[in-house]
Amino acid sequence: MFCYRKKPPEVERIVKANDREYNEKFQYADNRIHTSKYNIITFLPINLFEQFQRVANAYFLFLLILQLIPEISSLTWFTTIVPLVLVITMTAGKDATDDYFRHKSDNQVNNRQSEVLIDGKLQNEKWMNVKVGDIIKLENNQFVAADLLLLSSSEPHGLCYIETAELDGETNLKVRHALSVTSELGADISRLAKFDGTVVCEAPNNKLDKFTGVLSWKDSKHSLNNQKIILRGCVLRNTGWCFGMVIFAGPDTKLMQNSGKTKFKRTSIDRLMNTLVLWIFGFLVCLGIILAIGNSIWENQVGGQFRTSLFRNEEKKNFVFSGFLTFWSYIIVLNTVVPISLYVSMEVIRLGHSYFINWDRKMYYSGKAAPAEARTTTLNEELGQIEYVFSDKTGTLTQNIMTFKKCSINGRIYGEEYGDPVQKKEITKKKEPVDFSEKSQAERSLQFFDHSLMESIKSGDPKVHEFFRVLALCHTVMSEEDSSGKLIYQVQSPDEGALVTAARNCGFIFKSRTPDSITIEELGTLVTYQLLAFLDFNNIRKRMSVIVRNPEGQIKLYSKGADTILFERLHPSSKDLLSLTSDHLSDFAGEGLRTLAIAYKDLDDKYFKEWHKMLEVASAAAHERDDQISQLYEEIERDLMLLGATAVEDKLQEGVIDTIASLSLANIKIWVLTGDKQETAINIGYACNMLTEDMNDVFVVAGNTVGEVREELRKAKESLPGQNHSILNAHAACGKEQQLEMASVGEEDTAPGDYALVINGHSLAHALESDVKSDLLELACLCKTVICCRVTPLQKAQVVELVKKHRNAVTLAIGDGANDVSMIKSAHIGVGISGQEGLQAVLASDYSFAQFRYLQRLLLVHGRWSYFRMCKFLRYFLYKNFAFTLVHFWYGFFCGFSAQIALDTSYWTVINHVFIWGSIATYFCILFTTHSSDIFGMFPNQFPFVGNVWHSLTQKCVWLVILLTTVASVMPVVAFRFLKVDLYPTLTDQIRQRQKAQKKAKPVRRQRPQTRRSSSRRSGYAFAHQEGYGELITSGKNMRAKTPPPTSGLEKPLYNSTSWLENLCKKTTDTLSSFSQEKTVKL
Repeated sequence: MFCYRKKPPEVERIVKANDREYNEKFQYADNRIHTSKYNIITFLPINLFEQFQRVANAYFLFLLILQLIPEISSLTWFTTIVPLVLVITMTAGKDATDDYFRHKSDNQVNNRQSEVLIDGKLQNEKWMNVKVGDIIKLENNQFVAADLLLLSSSEPHGLCYIETAELDGETNLKVRHALSVTSELGADISRLAKFDGTVVCEAPNNKLDKFTGVLSWKDSKHSLNNQKIILRGCVLRNTGWCFGMVIFAGPDTKLMQNSGKTKFKRTSIDRLMNTLVLWIFGFLVCLGIILAIGNSIWENQVGGQFRTSLFRNEEKKNFVFSGFLTFWSYIIVLNTVVPISLYVSMEVIRLGHSYFINWDRKMYYSGKAAPAEARTTTLNEELGQIEYVFSDKTGTLTQNIMTFKKCSINGRIYGEEYGDPVQKKEITKKKEPVDFSEKSQAERSLQFFDHSLMESIKSGDPKVHEFFRVLALCHTVMSEEDSSGKLIYQVQSPDEGALVTAARNCGFIFKSRTPDSITIEELGTLVTYQLLAFLDFNNIRKRMSVIVRNPEGQIKLYSKGADTILFERLHPSSKDLLSLTSDHLSDFAGEGLRTLAIAYKDLDDKYFKEWHKMLEVASAAAHERDDQISQLYEEIERDLMLLGATAVEDKLQEGVIDTIASLSLANIKIWVLTGDKQETAINIGYACNMLTEDMNDVFVVAGNTVGEVREELRKAKESLPGQNHSILNAHAACGKEQQLEMASVGEEDTAPGDYALVINGHSLAHALESDVKSDLLELACLCKTVICCRVTPLQKAQVVELVKKHRNAVTLAIGDGANDVSMIKSAHIGVGISGQEGLQAVLASDYSFAQFRYLQRLLLVHGRWSYFRMCKFLRYFLYKNFAFTLVHFWYGFFCGFSAQIALDTSYWTVINHVFIWGSIATYFCILFTTHSSDIFGMFPNQFPFVGNVWHSLTQKCVWLVILLTTVASVMPVVAFRFLKVDLYPTLTDQIRQRQKAQKKAKPVRRQRPQTRRSSSRRSGYAFAHQEGYGELITSGKNMRAKTPPPTSGLEKPLYNSTSWLENLCKKTTDTLSSFSQEKTVKL
C-alpha cells in the first residue's frame, strides 16, 4: 500500500455534468492549486539539499569537515562555519520568504468563494472544493474559478464578455458565446440541475487560444471550440451573470499549465566565473601539492634533526605521511583563494544596478506614467555586451496608433495625394479636412482631406458602398455605449480599429453583434445581417472572412487580408483591376503605409448549405479537425471579386532615428523582423536611416523555391568585394555545418562598404532550411542592415536562434506584441515595450519601458556601467583573495611548511572590513564625480567594451605585468635571505652549516626508531606555545655520559672556552657522538 502508482497521461477527457461520482473514477485533479515548494516539515531538508547542490557550498562544507580534524587543522572551525552558515541562512531566509508569499497567495486563491450547484441548490463553496463536472454561477466582475464550458448568460444568445489581462496582459474585452441549445437553460436552477450533458474533449494542455471538444446531450452532438470556453484567470465584465460547467480544474487549467518554469538565462560573466572557479580550485590544489612536497623535504632533511636534538626517545617521523597531512592543512589555510562570497556579492551589485534602471528619470515616459523596469536582476552586465538587436517594427519603431489615410476603390485612389511638405502646405491651404461633425457617431480625431470620397458615397456609388460595408462587417470589434450614449469600440488590433472608425465616419456605423447577427447603420438606416459563418484570421491564413445574409436574402462572403494572399484567390475577371490596385499598393507602401486588400464573393444558397454541412462535420471531428476546417476555408475563399485596398499610417516613434544611429556607431547591428509587406518595411528602413541612398547595394531576396533562394543568396555574396573566391572555395571544400562554423568565426563582421539585405517571409522559410541557412547567415552577417518582412512569430524566433547559436554573440530582442513573445524568449535578453497591443511582450521580457529610444540609454549607459563595474569588482575581488592567499603560500617557506597562518584571523577581519568598505566608498565617490551618463550617449564609438574580460587575457602586456610583479616581489626576498645567511648567519644557520659539514665528513649512522608523537602536527610557533627547556639544560641531566670520548673536549669547562659559540658547537658535536655510543639515554 506504500507503492504509489503514477496516473497514466490523459489522451482525452470525459466529463459528465452534475455527476461527481461518475467523474471521480477518472481521478481528475481538484481545484486546489499548489505553487509553493515547501511546508514546515520539508523546508529544512529540501532547502539544505538544494543549497548543497551548489559547488561553492559543498566545497566549504567539505572544508569545514577537514577543519574538525585536529591533526590537519591549524585554523578553528569557527572561521569557516560562520560565513557558510551566514550564506546558507540568508539564502534559506530568502527562499522561506518567497515560499511564504506563495503559500499566502495559494491560500487566498483557494479560499475564494464561488456559487456551486449542489443537490439542486446554489451553495457557496471554496474554490479548492470545486470538482470537475460542477456547474458554477459567476457574477459581473468576478474571477473565473476554473476552465468552464459556458452554458448560459444574462445577455441575449448566451453572450458574455471577459477580460483576459491575467492570461495574456490584454485589457480589451473579448466575447464568448454559449451553444444555442444550452443558452435556453438561462438561470432556471431546476433545469440546470437536470442538465446531464457529457463533454469529450482534449487532454489538459497549455494552448490558450485553442480548444476542441464535443458536447453530447439529448441524443445530439455539438462541436465545441475556444469561443465556448471561459478560462481560469479571466474576469467576467459587462455581464450580469453566467453559468458554466467545470472542464479543467486546479493544475489542469490552462492558466496553471502555462505557469511552468521560465528558461533561466545566464550571463557570460557567470559562465566565465564558473570556469575561473574551477581553475582557481585547480590552482589551490597545485599550491597544496607544492607546499606538501616542501614539507616532506623539510621533514626529511631538517625537521628530523631538530627532533633528534630535542626528543631523543621519539620515533623517526614518516616524512611522506607528514606531507600528506600538510596538503590538507594548506587546503584549509589557503581556502580564501576560492571565493565563497563572490556570488552573493555579485547578486547584491546586480540588485543595485537594477534599482539604478528603475530609478532612471530619463527612461520615464510621462505620456503613460510608465517607468523603465528591470524585471530580472541577473542580466544587467550582459546589456553591455550586446552585438545584435532584433526589433519588431509595428509598435516598436512605430507608434502603433493607426490612422486611416488612403484607399483604392475600383481602381481610383481616395485620400491625400501630395508627397512633399511644400505641396502638402499648398493643398492644405486650398482644402479643408472633411467635416464629419454632421454625423453624431463620427470620430472627431480622424482627418481626411479628399472630399471626393464623400461625394462618391453621397452619389450612391455601389462599389464604394460595398467597400465600406466590408469594413463595417468583417472584423472582430466589440461595441458598447457609455453613459452619454457614445459608441466605444473594443478592438483586438489598432488596424481593425482604424478601419472600423473610417467606415463609421463615412456613414457605415458598426452598432452591435450577436453570435448570429451583425447590426450596422448604413447612411442612417439600421440594417441587420445574419451571420452565417466566421472564418477567423491566423498567422498562416493572413486573412479573415465573414459569410452573411443581407435583408434581401443574398448570401455574401466579405474578406480582407494581406494582398499577397488575397490576390492569389481572385477571379480571373478581376485581372485588370488587380494590376491597377497593385500599382496603388506599391505607392502606398512606398509612403510607409500599412495595406490590406478588400474582396467579396456572391454565394449560391444551395452551395453554401452543402459547404456548411461539411464544416459542421469537420468541426465535430476528433482528429485533424484544424486541417479539415482549413481545407474548407480554402475551398470557399476562391474566385473572389476585388474591391480595392486600404492604407493606414503608423508613424515613427520619437527618437528612433537618433537611437539607431547611436547603436550603429557602437557597432551594434539591428535586424528588423516585421509582418508588414516588403515595400512598407523598406520604406520604414529608409525613414529610420537604416537604409540610405549612399549604400553600395540593397540585396532583395524574394525567391519562391529553395533553389531560387539559394541562387539569390550566392549571387549577392559573390557581388561583395573580397568574398567571391573565398566563398566559392568554402562551398567546395566544406560541408554545411562547417560553413556555419566558418560564418561564426569570421574575421570581419561586415564587408567593406555598406550593404543591406531584405528578405521576404516565404523566402525566409526556405532559407531557414538546413542546407541554405549557412548561406543566409554568411550574407546577413556581412551586411550592415537586415530586414525580414512578412515573417511569422515562429520565424522571428528561428532567426534569433540562428544567430545566437552560430555567431556566439549576445543578442537582444525587442517588441511590443504577442507575436514578439517567442522572439523575446529566444534571445539572451528580451525587452518588452508597453505599447498598444497589451502587455504580453512585457510579461515575457527581462526589461521593459515605453519607448524604443530608451534602448540607447539602457545599453550604452546602464549596460556599460554594469559591465564595467562588474569587471572592476571581479578584478579587485580576485586580486584581494590572491594577495591574501599568496602571503600564506610564501610564508610557508619561512615556517617549515607547517601550515601556520601568517596573520591572525581577527586582525585580518578588521583589515578586510576597512579596506572593503573604504574601497567601495572611495570608488563610488570617484565614479559619480568623474563619470557622466551623457558622455556614453554622445560618444558611443569611443568605448569599445564588448568582451573586455577575454580581451584582457589575450594582451601580452597583462601577462608581462604579472610576470614582472612576481619577479619584483620574489627576487628581493630571495636575494636578501641568501646574502644574510652568508654574511650574517644566525646561531641556527651556523649550527646547520656545522651539521652539514659533519655529515659530509662522517658516514651516516643508523638512528634508533623513535616513538611517534600523539599529534602529528606542530605549528611553526611550537617552541613559544609550551614550557621551554631552560631548567633541563641548567640541571645538566641531559648531558650525562658514561664514557666520554677522549677527543670530545668535554672535560674542559665550558666557561673556559674563548668563545661561547664554539663551546656550544662543540657541545652539540659531542652530544651527537655520545648518542651513537649509548643504547639508552634518559631525558
